[in-house]
Amino acid sequence: MKKKYLITGGSGFIGSALAIRLLQEGNEVVVFDNNSRGCIENLSEYKSEIQFINGDIRNKEDVLNACIGIDAVCHLAYINGTSAFYAKPHLILEVALKGMMNIIDACIKNNISDFFLASSSEVYQNPITIPTDESIELKISDIFNPRFSYGGGKIISELVAINFGRKFFEKVIIFRPHNVYGPNMGNQHVIPEFIIRMSELENNNIFKIQGSGDETRSFIYISDFIEGLSLIMKYGENLNIYNIGTSQEIKIKDLVKIIAKMFNLDINLELGSLLKGSPKRRCPDIKKITELGFNPKIDINEGIKMTKKWYVKGFRKC
Repeated sequence: MKKKYLITGGSGFIGSALAIRLLQEGNEVVVFDNNSRGCIENLSEYKSEIQFINGDIRNKEDVLNACIGIDAVCHLAYINGTSAFYAKPHLILEVALKGMMNIIDACIKNNISDFFLASSSEVYQNPITIPTDESIELKISDIFNPRFSYGGGKIISELVAINFGRKFFEKVIIFRPHNVYGPNMGNQHVIPEFIIRMSELENNNIFKIQGSGDETRSFIYISDFIEGLSLIMKYGENLNIYNIGTSQEIKIKDLVKIIAKMFNLDINLELGSLLKGSPKRRCPDIKKITELGFNPKIDINEGIKMTKKWYVKGFRKC
């Protein structure tokens, strides 16, 4: 059944990719964003087919009006980027709290039946179990660490979604992305940052990183992520939570080697201190989404190669 979707944060990296996918599946798509971090140019090829509303998720009236005539909401509006965790924790929480209540209230007033919430792997902090499944305890280990403004805002958003979902919605699903990457994601995340820095190396091959290099992440290419999200939206169970990622855990120092090899560089790592609160390991258990038919196709080498090609060619800055 075709629907009319509202995507908050829909001009961002993930939001724009989701908008295009939903449109290609024959749905109507409305994008709500103020382009503070996203870029409307992400949707330029589809501007005649996608309705764009310039609005602030913190503005109750903006959100309420955007939800008129909508069947389903995908709530992605947030502030991402590790540097923002530490520099703007108050703003992250304002967007999280006001934005979540504004969109929930607007959905209820407009009788919207389906609600899909973007959470984050940050809700796990430093999990006791790797790979980490969706049932692991969520926590804020230090309220004085500004980093946890991001994960804390996501945890609150999940609580709101589940508890309001029981009463006011037919379908509520939460998804937790794990290090999504690919072309067009800006320059404030680890893979594009490494690619850009290596492309600019000149007289020496000293490459600085945070931590020991033994810290791990599990990266998922954007097209695989969108495929997983599409499966969840179609076949996921109401009031359920799904990790979206891969089980390919990789050390950061090995990630550096992969990228360096693509530039034909012999890199000498210069190690630094790890930001306080940064997880030492991150890898999702993806059994739940695999049971829906999820099978990621792009491995890290192929994904980085495609991402490097896009960034070296010259990435768009909005």
